[in-house]
Amino acid sequence: MTPGPVAVVGGGIIGLSIATELLNRGADVTVYDPAPEGADGAWHVAAGMLAPGGESAFEYPHLTRLLEAGYQLWPPFVAGLGDVGYDRAGTLSLALTADDVAEAAREWKHQKLTPLTGSQVRDLETAISPRVRAGAFASAEHQVDPRKVMAALRASLTGRLVTRTVSDLSELDADVIVVAAGHRTGALTGLPIRPVKGQVLRLRGEPGLLRHVLHGAADGRHVYLVPRADGEVVVGATQEERADRMPTAGGVHDLLRAALDLVPGLADHELTEVTVGHRPGTPDNAPILGFLDDDRRVVVAAGHFRNGILLAPITARLIADLVLTGSADPIIDAFAPGRFR
Repeated sequence: MTPGPVAVVGGGIIGLSIATELLNRGADVTVYDPAPEGADGAWHVAAGMLAPGGESAFEYPHLTRLLEAGYQLWPPFVAGLGDVGYDRAGTLSLALTADDVAEAAREWKHQKLTPLTGSQVRDLETAISPRVRAGAFASAEHQVDPRKVMAALRASLTGRLVTRTVSDLSELDADVIVVAAGHRTGALTGLPIRPVKGQVLRLRGEPGLLRHVLHGAADGRHVYLVPRADGEVVVGATQEERADRMPTAGGVHDLLRAALDLVPGLADHELTEVTVGHRPGTPDNAPILGFLDDDRRVVVAAGHFRNGILLAPITARLIADLVLTGSADPIIDAFAPGRFR
């Protein structure tokens, strides 16, 4: 079944991934976004960690299976995009103090990771501070550069992107409407999706200081460090129940202090960017995927919270299946909009 025109509201990584999947499967699709070339979406500040184990530790119980399914789809997804910074080096989890070790041990146990001593961690990554007491290595965790992914997706949708703010779905002339507008989806659908503020830093220095993604705790401050091949290091991220776009001295301080406690050599890097974005959160921190109402004209794909990058390929496949066939893998059932109605 191939429907008539399909409108996708939202030009972030979820919306563009869905639109690309639909286009590749023969649909007539148009993407509506107020700034399709802009930097307003959560993707712009995302670090691009593909880590289903770490993200699923204590979340909505059905989320683990969806995250793992999304992770499995990344290699074929990347194959269709070209060079988007896909890296398989793995993630080192770090704990600076005894209290940090006690907290991290619970997550390492959940992920079935073998704890490492501080010296073992430094054997893998020599730039790590001698003060780091322990760690663990997740070899299966990967990373990708979301900004490169978005550029590739935009290129695949040339002529399909329309600069337009959609304030009411009734404005659109389409057989099916896919609402993938991040936290703005709430205003369009009445679903409980809220903006969760995050501040992210970008540093730049000589390439090669770090090889692995680092995810650590330093005196209770949590931080991740994602190195790129060109010398950029993404440092994030705060998590604040706020809707403003203001970077704060406190947020920057907390991130930099934790980063430098774990990797002192970053002190010589240039601070090139301080960015604020908003994750689309839901009451159970799991995405909302499926038909909005019984008429099946509106499909929702939003509320991915911290997992928008990881879940982009599986979301694209599931939503395209709904649009084109009326049904999808039963994995989607636990994420239906009806659970909040």
